[in-house]
Amino acid sequence: MSILMWLLVGLVAGALAKVIMPGPDKGGWIMTIVLGIVGAFVGGFVGNLLGIGSAQATGFNVETILTAVGGAIIVLFLFRTFSK
Repeated sequence: MSILMWLLVGLVAGALAKVIMPGPDKGGWIMTIVLGIVGAFVGGFVGNLLGIGSAQATGFNVETILTAVGGAIIVLFLFRTFSK
């Protein structure tokens, strides 16, 4: 169940990351949403390591969304940096 929840949260996180970090991306919205899903997993992992988040997505609450958006911003930044 947790993986399915992170996928759903990742869809939202990808869209929010695109709003927070606007700009041209290769792949458009589809790639941003995929990066959001990857970022949700990264955010959950990093948050769990730092003790500020949980690797378990418990639903659409503030902690889960912020963790996923933080991870999505990191992944989107790295994607933009290395795709040039």
